Amino acid sequence: MKIRMKGNSLRLRVGRSELERFLNDGRIEETTRFAVTPEARFTYALEVSEPGSAGTTLRTLPCGVTVVVTPEQVRLWKSEDQVGIYANLEIGTEKRLEVIVEKDFACLDRSDIDNADTFANPTLTTNCQVG
Repeated sequence: MKIRMKGNSLRLRVGRSELERFLNDGRIEETTRFAVTPEARFTYALEVSEPGSAGTTLRTLPCGVTVVVTPEQVRLWKSEDQVGIYANLEIGTEKRLEVIVEKDFACLDRSDIDNADTFANPTLTTNCQVG
């Protein structure tokens, strides 16, 4: 799983095997360590909420963040043609956080190793060659 943060947006990109684990376990997470001390880390996770929960939410910790999505969102997202889950969360007066959870598609300009465990890129046609 990859994370990208820019301004008031948070994007998680989920690989094929990670999606399978997420569908089976209801949670996936990654941790980046910046030093040997336990607090010098950042953990980001994707989790399924309890049935009946309303929409995408965020749970923040001093050293991380968890994006929580509903079972209904996951049910729709797991289909082949559904790219992602998108939400705009209110985070204060006139402030919003854009939350994006997407399948990680193969890059057209990368090697096969860089594209390992990604989803087939929907813009790649049989006439297009990656070199």
